Amino acid sequence: MCGIVGYIGGKEALPVLLNGLKRLEYRGYDSAGIALFGPAGLTVHKSKGRIRELEEKISAEKLPGMVGIGHTRWATHGEPSDINSHPQTDAEGRVAVVHNGIIENYGRLKEWLISKGLIFKSETDTEVVANLINFYYKDDILSAVREAVKRLEGSYALGIIAAGESDRIIAVRRESPLVVGLGKGENLIASDVPALLEYTREVYYLEDGEIAVLYRDHAEVYNGEGQAIEKEVSLIQWDAAAAEKGGFEHFMLKEIHEQPRALTDTLRARIRTNTDGASINLEEIGFNESWTRENSGRVVITACGTAWHAGVIGKYAFEHYAGIPVDVDTASEFRYRNPVFDPKDIFIVISQSGETADTLAAMRLAKQGGARIIAITNVVGSTLAREADLVMYTWAGPEIAVASTKAFTTQLACLYLIALKFGVLRGRIQKADMAKYIEALEAIPAQAETILSGKTNIQRFASLQFNKNKVFFMGRLFDYAACLESALKLKEISYAHSEAFAAGEIKHGPIALVDTSTLIVALCTQSSLFDKMESSITQVKARGAAVAVITWEDCKRFDRIADEVFRIPKTEDGFSPILSVIPAQLFAYYCSVLRGLDPDKPRNLAKSVTVE
Repeated sequence: MCGIVGYIGGKEALPVLLNGLKRLEYRGYDSAGIALFGPAGLTVHKSKGRIRELEEKISAEKLPGMVGIGHTRWATHGEPSDINSHPQTDAEGRVAVVHNGIIENYGRLKEWLISKGLIFKSETDTEVVANLINFYYKDDILSAVREAVKRLEGSYALGIIAAGESDRIIAVRRESPLVVGLGKGENLIASDVPALLEYTREVYYLEDGEIAVLYRDHAEVYNGEGQAIEKEVSLIQWDAAAAEKGGFEHFMLKEIHEQPRALTDTLRARIRTNTDGASINLEEIGFNESWTRENSGRVVITACGTAWHAGVIGKYAFEHYAGIPVDVDTASEFRYRNPVFDPKDIFIVISQSGETADTLAAMRLAKQGGARIIAITNVVGSTLAREADLVMYTWAGPEIAVASTKAFTTQLACLYLIALKFGVLRGRIQKADMAKYIEALEAIPAQAETILSGKTNIQRFASLQFNKNKVFFMGRLFDYAACLESALKLKEISYAHSEAFAAGEIKHGPIALVDTSTLIVALCTQSSLFDKMESSITQVKARGAAVAVITWEDCKRFDRIADEVFRIPKTEDGFSPILSVIPAQLFAYYCSVLRGLDPDKPRNLAKSVTVE
């Protein structure tokens, strides 16, 4: 959500800032802007709309300068406009600020600043920050920032430059991610790593309350008490090429195709084979038998959006394979319902970015309640990874498209591995069964490749159905959970009205919506429930709906009643969501493209939701 870039060094700052902002476009935004130190002093340039509109606006100007900050804004306070765009400055134009997050007490601060005679131009909470810093700014911008942030409530990642101090950039964070990039004769800040990779792979991840001061040749970091601290340098293992489209038309299509490789990377390091057979090894995350003792309490899974759908599938997996009760909650609801904890509880939090605000808040509440925390995330060094007791990385590689694909399937792979390990340690899974499950998991990457090789069938079907505005997904058990994610993908990027229903519930209300304008996608991979699914399909067909079925490659029973059948390779019924969601991802992608939309940047959405 929103993008921050800052640069100080020996290069012209403008190209670095614009390039970095483009690398962060996936985060979602509705305006863009930059602030630069040049011969004319501190100047600000910004525009409503895309980065290209900002570029057009400044194309006739020469904007030299080797220090600057940039921002892509997703509107929270005030509508998208040139005035409300970032950077925001104070009333005197001495301080420029870029900001991700929400200042919760900005209203009170604004009233107080107005009482001091200050005049505001924008509707943003960020302008309050700029004016507050300038209020305390005498002759040292760092001291002014320290005083100002003491009065801020809420979440923020801030990049700050000030007139008269063109030799440094100030960066500070609280509950919103910010990374410092350490270059040779240059240093940078960014809200996410892709903006930095062209210039350095050595970074500091700022913790809550830390303030970084960037100079051309070095960077200093201070804690909330103003004491200098030594930060550990983290090395980014993937390079800028991983964040390129690689010949695909869109990042989303590229990432759908990367799933076989991503699943291989997720599974390979955690499956061991020796003379005693195959087993799951989670020593890398510090997982041991004490986590799965027989008297363990519940497993509680919490997440948001796509990650929550992975959690719903995880619930079925833990209960089916490990015989342990599971509660699954949306993180945005969890912390407001006065949840009850037990020290025996195992709390699993899932977030692609590791920075999802509601998920972090839920995790912190669970820690206060004494629960043990396992985090599943894709981003090394993220806040979630740093604060959890154990962290399991998905190793999916960078995911740029807003609509998540490979992050989802690799999250599922992690959940299956943990659930199966629970099952073994609790005596629920015998050696022969484990061998069968591991064989099935190891086959999944190649099976995913098989599905992708047949994508033209899905593209053809999408060309016939892309204009449908009522698309319902239905299934049972694991299939129902997969339907939740399938429906979300379609609504996210094609803007079609798309919903998911447990197939047995369709006659308890949703069938009233079914008519000849409806497309039903039925997921049918739970073999023991084929009779039930056939009955549900027959009922919606009788109301005139078109029906597509996703089922096993050897299943013929739905051929006579479905309008279209997509077949996927056979795996263990419980593992089916990893495969069955891929046709749904492709269908959503092709529907979006056929509607003339950009599947990488759906309207109103952001990749990483770092505010409530």
